[in-house]
Parts: sequence; structure tokens; C-alpha cells
Amino acid sequence: MIRLFDILFAIVGLLLLSPVFVLIVLVLFIDTGSPIFSQKRIGRNRVIFTVFKFRTMDARTKDVATHLVDPSLVTPLGKCLRRFKVDELPQLWNVLKGDMSLVGPRPCLTNQRDIIKEREKLGIFDALPGITGLAQIKNVDMSDPRKLSMTDKQMLESLSIYIYFRYIFLTLFGKGHGDHLNDIK
Repeated sequence: MIRLFDILFAIVGLLLLSPVFVLIVLVLFIDTGSPIFSQKRIGRNRVIFTVFKFRTMDARTKDVATHLVDPSLVTPLGKCLRRFKVDELPQLWNVLKGDMSLVGPRPCLTNQRDIIKEREKLGIFDALPGITGLAQIKNVDMSDPRKLSMTDKQMLESLSIYIYFRYIFLTLFGKGHGDHLNDIK
């Protein structure tokens, strides 16, 4: 059932937001010279796929996890796109293709060995990665592989249609995402 909602929301999102996509691509082309960012990530069953995002950093930035990059490399427009989570919108294409879900563990990079090891222990790779999930709502980033994997496991164990919609709602409209949201399951 969740896959059906993923497909429906991805199609509607891509169609309705296509004028916004065009505008962002044009502005980013002027800003960075390269509006779309693609990167290899690990998906369900450890299958490697290419994730797409709007570029928020200088085009010459190294291909590493966001928490390892100097924040000064994020462009002013990139800060705005990140703040409103607009940089993630091209991932609707990944959702439509079946590489990702709207809700699931964030896909890690192929070189994030500590995260891969922790996720393998907990069976996280049995699920489709997502654009958002419990870790994003609680601001758990990839700098703490154990905590991230445990949070992903908690999310996957409780995932239902209700929780799926709740995480999407909290991602879009939630205020003060953070650790005070400990009751979220």
C-alpha cells in the first residue's frame, strides 16, 4: 500500500512542481553552473543507485557526506533550498523509479563503512531508503552511525500507513524538529 502512495505522490509532485523545478534549475545554473547533483547511494538489498538533488554547494565540493563538508561551501541559495527542504524534490524521480520511498532510512554513501556495518547488523537494507523518516524528524544525522541505525530500526519496526503520513506531515509542517520529539514512533 505504501508503494502505491509513493507512486501517486511522486507523479502528482513531479507534475505540480515542474514549473518550480524549471525555475530552480535556471537559477541554480546561474548560481552554480550545475543545477542538479547526483551521487551514488546504497539502497534496498545494498543495490547501488544514483540519487538526484538540487545542488546546494559549490560544484567543486568533494563527494562526501554533508556533515563532513565545510558549511561555507553551501551557497546562499543552497541554504534557502535546504531550509525549506526543496533540494530534496528531485528525489521524487527516485521514488517514482522505485529506488526510494517517501519514508524510509536516508540512503548512505557507498564509502560510509561505519553506517553500512551498523545497518547490516540491524537489517536496515531490507527496506527502501526514503526522502524522510524518523531520523530526519529527530535531527539524527549520519555522524553517529549507531544512533542513526537504531533510529532507522525503530522507524521500520513501527512503520504503518498512519506513521508514513505522520512523518511526511512532520517533515513538511512540523515545527522545532528535534530530540523533544522522543514520543514519535
